[in-house]
Amino acid sequence: MKKLLKFFLFIIAIYLFLYINNHWIITTQHEYKSDKVPVSFDGFRITQVSDLHDAVFGDRQDKLVKKVAATNPDVIFITGDVIDSNRYDLEQSLQAVRQFVNIADVYYVIGNHEVATNQVQEIYEALTAIGVHVMPNTSVKLERAGESISILGIEDPLNGHETQNMLSTALAGVNQEELTVLLAHRPEKFNTYVANNINLVFSGHAHGGQIRIPFVGGLIAPGQGFLPKYTAGTFEDGETTMNVSRGLGNSTVPYRIFNLPQLIVVELKST
Repeated sequence: MKKLLKFFLFIIAIYLFLYINNHWIITTQHEYKSDKVPVSFDGFRITQVSDLHDAVFGDRQDKLVKKVAATNPDVIFITGDVIDSNRYDLEQSLQAVRQFVNIADVYYVIGNHEVATNQVQEIYEALTAIGVHVMPNTSVKLERAGESISILGIEDPLNGHETQNMLSTALAGVNQEELTVLLAHRPEKFNTYVANNINLVFSGHAHGGQIRIPFVGGLIAPGQGFLPKYTAGTFEDGETTMNVSRGLGNSTVPYRIFNLPQLIVVELKST
């Protein structure tokens, strides 16, 4: 009887462990300080949502929406894979996004899963219709009190285009003496972002390495293989700082281990 009880307690413990690892959303906050940050943008808050993969966080995504709202964002960046190509359900994927647009302006770039559905145009049209700023290899200028920064977005290279070519298109007409902020799904393209002197990058795709080994890091990531370098955190090289989100959902591998779903908040600071 005691052995049976221990077995059931073990099963319950495993269930709770997996549930927490896949449903407990944490928020990680960073400051980005630069003399390129205009004084009027000092304190400007960016909340990054990445790799939702059609995951569900409460009824009509209420837990996720409340978490995002609690970050008090000036803008929300969605850095790809809001849907999952293995279980494509656009309406369900948009439940959270429909509510995000009531919190702040939302900017979006596709990931590899959007490309894999062959429904990119449908996704773009649906997001545009609810008020999302879709960023297919383009840029916009955000202005405050006569000062400005540039927001750029590039598509995923699964579409058959080189990252450098897409980035060159997005940079056309951008004044790089101003702060440049890039939404790009793939962190493994960091060297390309550095070579183009992008100041601040928001990326995802790696799912934190899916399984995180304590004191080591992520186990595996698409495009990077085993023990990948760019799975989570902040990376700096020259003028470029890249923030890599661990994301929220899962795709082929159903569970995250030692890898809680994550929102990232970056607050701009003028120096």
